[in-house]
Amino acid sequence: MITISEKAAKRIQVLKAEESKPEDFFLRVEVKKGGCSGLSYKMNFDSQVLPTDKLFEQYGQKVVIDNTSFLYIAGLTLDYSGGLNGKGFTFSNPNATKTCGCGTSFNVKSNPTPASPSSCES
Repeated sequence: MITISEKAAKRIQVLKAEESKPEDFFLRVEVKKGGCSGLSYKMNFDSQVLPTDKLFEQYGQKVVIDNTSFLYIAGLTLDYSGGLNGKGFTFSNPNATKTCGCGTSFNVKSNPTPASPSSCES
């Protein structure tokens, strides 16, 4: 299960409008190797759901995650924090055993080869 907060759903809708994406587009969240803690989140808009994808919908917005990425982020809550001190999208991942100050890089116990700290994007 992936939880999408109401604030995150509203922000996804705003971003889709700003990028002129049709209503059938959704947010795809992936986990890629890289970042200062070993793994990082990647987000983009997509319109194709693959047979092995997992689809979650809350507050009228869909988030799709490929099966491999889901192994690393099952139970994740996607939130959004705006304003002067806001960080943008935030990921509360119960599987993360290590996170970076950038907020988009993490590691889990089964990923023993973290990247060097110089690869962190702030």
